[in-house]
Amino acid sequence: MKLTELKIDQASVIGFIGTGIMGESMAGHLLAAGYKVNVYNRTKSRADNLVSRGALWQDTPQLVAEQSDVIITMLGYPADVEEVYFGEAGLLQNVKPNRLLIDMTTSSPSLAKRIEQEASERGLAAVDAPVSGGDIGAKEARLSIMAGGTEEAFEAALPLFLLMGKNIVHQGAAGSGQFTKMCNQIAIASNMIGVSEALAYAKRAGLEQSKVLKSIEAGAAGSWSLSNLGPRIINGDFAPGFYVKHFMKDIKIAIESADELGLPLPGLALARSLYEQVIANGEENNGTQALYKVIFGE
Repeated sequence: MKLTELKIDQASVIGFIGTGIMGESMAGHLLAAGYKVNVYNRTKSRADNLVSRGALWQDTPQLVAEQSDVIITMLGYPADVEEVYFGEAGLLQNVKPNRLLIDMTTSSPSLAKRIEQEASERGLAAVDAPVSGGDIGAKEARLSIMAGGTEEAFEAALPLFLLMGKNIVHQGAAGSGQFTKMCNQIAIASNMIGVSEALAYAKRAGLEQSKVLKSIEAGAAGSWSLSNLGPRIINGDFAPGFYVKHFMKDIKIAIESADELGLPLPGLALARSLYEQVIANGEENNGTQALYKVIFGE
């Protein structure tokens, strides 16, 4: 479709659905930039801070759709995305023509393609734009944003992306953002095993973990997870920057997608089995660094 009439500027109304740990910060950056923002979240209280800052609460996704020029979704699971977009009172049924839909949930590539196809048939544009960077990246507006969709739709969304992230790449056609996010999660999954094992080994060897971290994070072992989640592990902080339950969702999506591609991923399979133990221990609402507890045997 041609977005001949859509121009995102300060007069544009942005709808934001899903104001959780990351979504609240992301929507907050749009507010701070001067946009009028309509918000909806399944648990209303999670949007209270945004409303106190000037966001307008809407009682349903349908109302967000009807009253916004651009709608951004940041949800938990593919099933949530499907309901919000394809449900009887969903976005695709209620948004006005020549509007832009941006799904920033980590979801399945096939669902992203379905949304884009349905949107195009209804005179809409859609971008799948999952993110990486966790709660810290969301708060500091330095998320990595991986986008899929037409070049035209991506360019229309870019001014908003620039308010939420620093590393913004158009990966290709619809679904490409989600495929790229799966690459990200695959790399993180094995890396978190390594981070947890290294710190567990340091402690068992009688070393001071913080000193070990100082030595290894600047070398070849360095990674985002080591530098950002390593200190949390050392301090016994397992609060979620990204929930275990959501990471397990991502792992399952990646494995299902890899199966469709005929590609075995033994490292990811190992991560899944270990995170299943984390969940069995009742840690599904903690951060992904809770894997350390299983590795160290706490």
